[in-house]
Amino acid sequence: MFKTNVLALLFGMLVSANSFAATPISENAHVFIVSPAHGQVVSSPVTVIFGLSGAGVAPAGVDKKNTGHHHLIIDAETPNMKRAIISDANHQHFGGGQTQVTLKLAQGKHTLQLVLGDKKHVPHTPPVVSKKIEIIVK
Repeated sequence: MFKTNVLALLFGMLVSANSFAATPISENAHVFIVSPAHGQVVSSPVTVIFGLSGAGVAPAGVDKKNTGHHHLIIDAETPNMKRAIISDANHQHFGGGQTQVTLKLAQGKHTLQLVLGDKKHVPHTPPVVSKKIEIIVK
């Protein structure tokens, strides 16, 4: 019985660590990729410019109403909207409040998508997610 209780406690801690209460944000918030355009043929390195309306940008860790920071999803599925966004080569965090990045991308087709995250890198309620665009690097 003790072993079962310990396992249940550990599982509960794991679930708690990976799912957070989402931060509310204005329903008018909208995130989008300003540049490059969907279908555009580009050369590497490519500068991706982030757009946001109806909300503000604040660095990760800052708790300010109707703000968040950008996460750029590269060649990956839209992340789970109920969990903190992972940080890896396909899920780039801009917790300093950055609004653009210059990327070195291999030749070929690539997808790009923005997700606004709260102070803990969790998507807001409602989620603020851009359309996924495709670019071609020559």
